[in-house]
Amino acid sequence: MNKIQDAFHNKKAFITYLMAGDPNLDQSAKHILASQAAGADLIEIGIPFSDPIAEGPVVENASVRALAAGVRLNHVFDMVASIKDQMHVPMVFMTYLNPVFVYGYDAFFAKCQEIGISGIIIPDLPFEEQEEVKAVAKQYGIAVITLIAPTSLSRIKEIAKQAEGFIYLVSSMGVTGVRQDITTDIDTLVKQIKEVTTTPVAVGFGISHPQQVAHFSNMADGVIVGSGIVRLVEEHLEEAEPYVYDYIHKMQAALR
Repeated sequence: MNKIQDAFHNKKAFITYLMAGDPNLDQSAKHILASQAAGADLIEIGIPFSDPIAEGPVVENASVRALAAGVRLNHVFDMVASIKDQMHVPMVFMTYLNPVFVYGYDAFFAKCQEIGISGIIIPDLPFEEQEEVKAVAKQYGIAVITLIAPTSLSRIKEIAKQAEGFIYLVSSMGVTGVRQDITTDIDTLVKQIKEVTTTPVAVGFGISHPQQVAHFSNMADGVIVGSGIVRLVEEHLEEAEPYVYDYIHKMQAALR
């Protein structure tokens, strides 16, 4: 059983997202550790990128702040390496294909293995073209995590059969961000996925309230919360750590 599977073993997983370098690298490290202490079972770490096409304004602004502060990919690697020995929950990167391609697949995934990263999410990597990434990532024990969106209806089973790590089930059309109402029939989508795979399914995009966590954890194996956390960092910057901890602790307690 790998570390990602451990996050879902005999429990529902609460997954958090934080942007590396927001508001700075030292605070990012503290926020990741606070997330773990507050009950996160798996932590997604965003790599700042200039054109984050899957992100709403909250996460996009976090990326802009990190880039403006001079944060680059090697800095993110160094930050994660600095806390590696303190982490007991899996960490995965969320990034876009360009930084991985430019750095070089072999070099990128070798570095991921070295610093304790268990998986990667690449929203702009087409399903039909993912094998060129997965073939290299596999050599270093890094799972390439698949996204399934509400628009994937005709090929959900095809995508799910090849999934590894966990399946990121996108709750709504559009980009990341807080949503008051999520109307997608998540229960039916999860059931269709479960017909063809035992890979855990986690629901993300727009989940920001304990009631939503409770609701979707009844249907899926895990729940992902991102923009609600990043917004707290935006509001409190260097003072955000206790707010991040309290919010995650409250949200995690709503898992069913």
